[in-house]
Amino acid sequence: MTKILGIDDAGRGPVIGPMTLAGVIIDENENEELKSYGVKDSKLLTPKNRKLIKEKINSRFKSHIEISSPKEIDESTNLNYLEAIKSAMIINKLTKEETDKVKVIIDCPSTNLKAWREDVWKLLEKKEIINLTVEHKADLNHPTVSAASILAKEKREDEIEKLKMDLDIDFGSGYPADPKTKEFIKNNFENKSYKSIIRYSWNTVKRLQKAKKQKKLF
Repeated sequence: MTKILGIDDAGRGPVIGPMTLAGVIIDENENEELKSYGVKDSKLLTPKNRKLIKEKINSRFKSHIEISSPKEIDESTNLNYLEAIKSAMIINKLTKEETDKVKVIIDCPSTNLKAWREDVWKLLEKKEIINLTVEHKADLNHPTVSAASILAKEKREDEIEKLKMDLDIDFGSGYPADPKTKEFIKNNFENKSYKSIIRYSWNTVKRLQKAKKQKKLF
C-alpha cells in the first residue's frame, strides 16, 4: 500500500528561538481519518485545538521532528537549503524501514520549486520508493502536511516556553514585529547570557549592531 508523508516547518521568521520541521507518515487510506481530526494549517487553529489535534496525531501516526538552533541557522549559507537538508533527514528517517512506495509532499519554502526539489532529492537515501512533490501552500491542500504543520508549530511553541522558563524571562513570541521581542533584542543583543537563543544573522540584530558601531565612531 502506498504511504503518504507530509512535511512542513514552523519558526522560519523569528529572530529568537529555533526553526522546527515535522514529518507525518500515514497509509494512503488514512487521509479521511486525519481530516476527521480537523487538521488544517496550524496558523488557522486556536492553541487549544492545535494541542488536542497534536495529541491525536501522535497517538495514531509515526512522525519525526528536526530542530534547527539559532546558531545552526546563522551558520547556514541559506535558510532554504538548511530546510532542504532537514526535510531530507525527515524523509530518510521515516522511510528507513519502508518497502512500499511513499508519496512525499513538502510545503516548499522557496519560490523556485524545481531547484529546491532537486536540493532535497539529491540527499535522499531510498529514491527508488519515493515520489517527491514540493508545493506552495501544501499545508492547506494535503491533510498530512497540515498534520506536520501542527506538530512543527507545537514543537516550536514548546521550545519557546522552555527557553523562557530556563532563562526566567519573557521575550514575547520571538517574532521581529512583536513589541516585547523588539524590546528584549534591543536591550540584550550583546548579552552573552542570551547568545544561544538569538539569530544574529537577522536584520533586526544587524541594524542594532550597525547603529552601535556608528555611535562609537561619532
